[in-house]
Amino acid sequence: MKRRTLVIIIVVAALVGLVAAVAALLLHDGLSARAKPTRLEIVIAGNARHLAIPANARLTQNPVLASTEDLRDARLHFADHCAICHGNDGAGDTLIGSGLYPKPPDLRLPETQNLTDGELFWIIENGVRFTGMPSFASDGEHGGTQESWKLVHFIRHLPHLTAAERIEMERYNPKGPDDREEEQQENDFLNGATLQRKPESQDHHKE
Repeated sequence: MKRRTLVIIIVVAALVGLVAAVAALLLHDGLSARAKPTRLEIVIAGNARHLAIPANARLTQNPVLASTEDLRDARLHFADHCAICHGNDGAGDTLIGSGLYPKPPDLRLPETQNLTDGELFWIIENGVRFTGMPSFASDGEHGGTQESWKLVHFIRHLPHLTAAERIEMERYNPKGPDDREEEQQENDFLNGATLQRKPESQDHHKE
C-alpha cells in the first residue's frame, strides 16, 4: 500500500512539474515573439524535433550528387525562397527572421551541420511545427524532392560560402515595392542617358 502511495505521489509531482514547465514556456516574457527562448525551451524543442523525424528518414542518403551546377541551382533557389528568413549566409539575421519565435537557427553551426542529410531533407519537406519553418513538399514553385536534396548540399556548403557567391545570391533575393521602384528609376535613368547619347553619336558620324 505504501509503495502504491509513493508511486501516486511521484506521478502527481511529475504532472505538476510538467504543467509548471508548460506554463513557464507559454508565459515566458508574455506571449511576445521578441522574447529569447529559454535553455529549457531549446532543449525541449530539439528533443521534440528529433522524435518527430522518423528513424528511416534520418538514415536516408542523399541521392543527388553534389555537382557544381546543382550546387549553384540550389544556391539561387535558396536566395529566392529561403534567404528572406535565413539570410543568404544562413545566419538568420534578417528582418523577418529576427522577428520570429524562435529565431531561425544559424545554419552554419553544428546544431544544423551535425544533422544527417535525411534529417535536413525531412525538415525542408515537412517543416517544423510551432516555428516559422514551413513545409515545402506541397509548394508548386519549390521543384519537388530533387530540389530539396540539392538544398541539403547547399546547407552543407554554407560555412564555406564565398563573397562572390553571396553577391550573386543578392540578385535573386525577392524584391519589395521600394526595391522595385528604385530599380525602375535606375533603369529609366540609364535608358534616358542612352537615348541622349545616341543622337549625339549619329550627328558626329554625319560630320
